[in-house]
Amino acid sequence: MTAITKSVTLPGGKVLEVETGRLARQADGAVMVKCNETMLLATVVAKKTINLEMDFLPLMVDYMEKFSSAGKFPGGFFKRDGRMGESEILTSRLIDRALRPLFPDDYHGDTQVMVQLFSSDKEDQPDALACFAASCALMVSDIPFPDPVAEVRVIRKEGEFIINPTVSEMEGADLDLMVAATDDSIVMVEGEMNEVSEEVMLEALKAAHEGIRAMNSLQHELREAVNNPTREYDKIEFNEDFYNELKGMIADDIETLSRSASAKEVRSERMGEIKTNAYDTLSEKYAEELDYFDTRFNTYFKKIQKGIVRDLVVKENLRLDGRNPDEVRDIWSEVGLLPRAHGSSVFTRGETQSLCVTTLGTKLDEQTVDTTMYKSSKKFFLHYTFPGFSTGEVKFNRAPARREIGHGNLAERSLKIMMPEDYPYTVRVESSILESNGSSSMASVCGGCLALMDAGVPVKRPVSGIAMGLITTDDGFAVLSDILGDEDFLGDMDFKVAGTTNGLTACQMDIKIRGLSYEIIEKALAQSKAGRAHILDKMLETLPEPRPEISRHAPSFHIMEIPLEAFGAVIGPGGKVIQEIQRMSETTIVLEEVDAKMGTATISSVNAEGIDIAVKQIKALVQQPEIGDTFMSTVKSITNYGAFVEFLPGKEGLLHISEIAYERIPSMEGVFEVGDQVEIKLVGVDPRSGKFRLSRKALLPKPEGYKERERGGRDNGGNRGGGNRHGGGDRRRRD
Repeated sequence: MTAITKSVTLPGGKVLEVETGRLARQADGAVMVKCNETMLLATVVAKKTINLEMDFLPLMVDYMEKFSSAGKFPGGFFKRDGRMGESEILTSRLIDRALRPLFPDDYHGDTQVMVQLFSSDKEDQPDALACFAASCALMVSDIPFPDPVAEVRVIRKEGEFIINPTVSEMEGADLDLMVAATDDSIVMVEGEMNEVSEEVMLEALKAAHEGIRAMNSLQHELREAVNNPTREYDKIEFNEDFYNELKGMIADDIETLSRSASAKEVRSERMGEIKTNAYDTLSEKYAEELDYFDTRFNTYFKKIQKGIVRDLVVKENLRLDGRNPDEVRDIWSEVGLLPRAHGSSVFTRGETQSLCVTTLGTKLDEQTVDTTMYKSSKKFFLHYTFPGFSTGEVKFNRAPARREIGHGNLAERSLKIMMPEDYPYTVRVESSILESNGSSSMASVCGGCLALMDAGVPVKRPVSGIAMGLITTDDGFAVLSDILGDEDFLGDMDFKVAGTTNGLTACQMDIKIRGLSYEIIEKALAQSKAGRAHILDKMLETLPEPRPEISRHAPSFHIMEIPLEAFGAVIGPGGKVIQEIQRMSETTIVLEEVDAKMGTATISSVNAEGIDIAVKQIKALVQQPEIGDTFMSTVKSITNYGAFVEFLPGKEGLLHISEIAYERIPSMEGVFEVGDQVEIKLVGVDPRSGKFRLSRKALLPKPEGYKERERGGRDNGGNRGGGNRHGGGDRRRRD
């Protein structure tokens, strides 16, 4: 086995090593990428036979992390690696979106890319290496993939950009971007920021591109060393006569429809009629004459439609709905729609509508996140759902698709940076898309922000989002604000940008062409800033600021400090005490350690009275009674020498028969009943045993002429004095 190994040093000194020819040799292409002790195996396989009836690229991309790579067992009942988690799905999407636009337009072969993490040092982040590994595997294979692509993470920390930072270096960064690029242009961008400017983001892209070019240079060397010729693949030859005849039949009708500024439903219905009429006419002539007639017809129809729409935008600034390139659709929104929800909103922009609901929960509602790299908890979520009826389609309701997970993650990252610090609530925002015609993820950002404000969450600043599009032709390009679904389908870019008045909080860019110049990106960012400001103004007309109080249906919180040594008293044997407090007060109590000496008790309930009850009970449990304090106690049991009473939760003592009254009590019979309330005073604590000395008579008026007992003598009541040793009690009956 002859292995080929190449290495590259990134800006900052990190070394990447790529090896091929030794592992997974039956795959069409396989490489092992190594960075320190982090190792990923990337493999690619493509069917040799191509289904020419397909008019798209059936590309499957899977990124998987082995728990064994970090010396861990998978969590849960089943101790084997199972289905991909959300973080793996999001990384799979990052790879897919970078690779897909770079395959040849006429290549439609079933292709599978797998990237697996086999070793993790828990410092070097594997998601930043996954796309590079996948591209390397394609470059050493015979699958048609003309140019290399690489992806890096870039952060900004203390004003400096760092490429592919370690986990430790991430702390304190105000920008976190994943950037994919070819040698000459940007292909994909996704990330989050803490209100940075558009200029800073552009600088970050340029810094990332420097590292990417070095990684792409290694891939060129690797392809040259392997020297694996690109395979020939079947494709449908272009038929110019058929294309021209179809164009002559439909071009005028499509242009007229594209100029009509009609609604989505009308436009879709009319376009369907044009397509059906042309198909019926041409199928009689060409169906038997041409192979793959349906595929040719659909491909040519889309090409003609795309060309007409794009020319109108670039040459005449005319969009499908009649707007100017920088114009945002009409917006209306409403809050407080759902009376029982903690916060709710409807945000509608054109024919895209999101219903958002905010739910406030307790510490117990946090999610445990357990991956190969991290084990932590998560207390802010945004979940996005996209039912079929939102586009007038029939669709089975299944588990969230990759697209739903990706859109929800983008909206979540857009908003989470604006959540208040040390907020006691666990917060879940749910965005249900009710209508969709472009940019539903950014509608989720706007609607989600309003729902948070409606719930009384004191967000630092409100966030708005917009999706930018791009049309490029030989005559130039046009950047479009707030794109329609058709403009996304027929255009070259979907660039989503979210932020506040102070700067950007998140972005995501996908393209369908081979890359974007910095000129286009700069124009898109500037135009998006104006669009975001317009949308934010409309949002604030509906709700100018967060509500001053949370919903009465949401739980309230009280956080109190308690010594760690008191945790045992609050919890009680087997949790008996804390469970009883929660049951009686109808609250939820969470104890957390703060440092070596102190902790906190977080008490939550929708009932304020219940919180007060729990607070008093916990204070009583952790309170250290002092000599001279008085308490209202409860009789727990009675003996012939006194009564045992509980004067604080979990704290009991003996009220001796001699300390009940000044007069002599010959017997405990009839003096107290179990459950009686008796006011007592703490008169002492035995220094050796820690037992409490309690007295009731110390709180009673002293009878006139009463003399204190002397050791061995009798007092006015006839009781024999027992001296200090036994607290005045019978020598034979100690407490």
